[in-house]
Amino acid sequence: MSDGRNVAAMNKKLMKYCGSLQQLVYARPVTYKEGRAEHMNAIEAKCGDIFFHSAADKALDITDLTYKGLNMTFLAKPGLEGRNQYDTNGQEAQRSIMGGLFFTCGLENICAPCTVDGKDYPMHGRMRTTPAEHVCTDVITEGDSVRLVISGEMREAELFGENMVLRRKIESVLGENSITVTDEIENQAFRPEPLMLLYHCNMGYPFLNENCRLYVPSVKVTGREAFSEEHVEEWDRIDSPKDNEPEYVFIHDMKSDENLDTMVLVANHELNIGLAIEFNRKNLPYFMEWKSMASGDYVLGLEPSNSSVYGKLHHIEQNSVHYLEPFEKETNTLKFSVVEGREKLEEMIQKINALKAQEE
Repeated sequence: MSDGRNVAAMNKKLMKYCGSLQQLVYARPVTYKEGRAEHMNAIEAKCGDIFFHSAADKALDITDLTYKGLNMTFLAKPGLEGRNQYDTNGQEAQRSIMGGLFFTCGLENICAPCTVDGKDYPMHGRMRTTPAEHVCTDVITEGDSVRLVISGEMREAELFGENMVLRRKIESVLGENSITVTDEIENQAFRPEPLMLLYHCNMGYPFLNENCRLYVPSVKVTGREAFSEEHVEEWDRIDSPKDNEPEYVFIHDMKSDENLDTMVLVANHELNIGLAIEFNRKNLPYFMEWKSMASGDYVLGLEPSNSSVYGKLHHIEQNSVHYLEPFEKETNTLKFSVVEGREKLEEMIQKINALKAQEE
């Protein structure tokens, strides 16, 4: 921790140029006033060249990301929306999926809706529409750094059922052009509970276009079904929008370093801008790619996960459901970084290639 003199020096240096530090970095609670988003609480955040919103009423998920005014994320046809009647209603839940930098799938189900022992599990689970409690925002000066912090807690619970808590912290350091998300999940029930978790990260236009390429340290890529398998050789390329084109889903067998850290990169080689996602595979051993080149549904989804894209029923059949014991905790950290410039993009691509080239 830096002493008070360093903090004062940092403030003094910046205040030579700024009337208020909010010219550079801030986190402001906001409430939307119209349409499907009416009454939704969120946090508007700026940290240097990046600007984003965290939805306090929807798990603190980040609903958008712009860099120097360039939108980098996908927003689905219904647009920005708060919690509604579609959220946990089977397949209808698809009507409430917005996209965004990421939304949280789980904690008892990911992917397709299903029914087990008479209990319904909606598409991608309930966490993504769970409102946060104990929400805090702050801008902290430490030595030569200024750090924006958003935090809160979500609970997925039922009478005589589960009692799962997700504690989330979102941080961004001025000048680094990155967002770090740290999640702690705890089972506060007195019985083992399933934990299914998928981070649904969504790239969109104008960042995402025909000039983009996806880089993943994969040793094998397979299609989820026959149609995707027919397009598996094109997993890393982004096409022009095609009317009524079906979605593809690819399953990646990817490599990581000795600490199980890994990364992926979407690079726009015309703009020389990329978005990298770094995570650890200890608790997120699965990685899926959702590629939709359909007109109006033009999106690339990148999905670190602790469970298979085939969903809850698959894991039950395979006897491979992941459980947390009573009061057991798991922690995940995802770092989203904007990479600008041809040289920096090439450095990131080389890191990914080096991971891929590692011997088993």
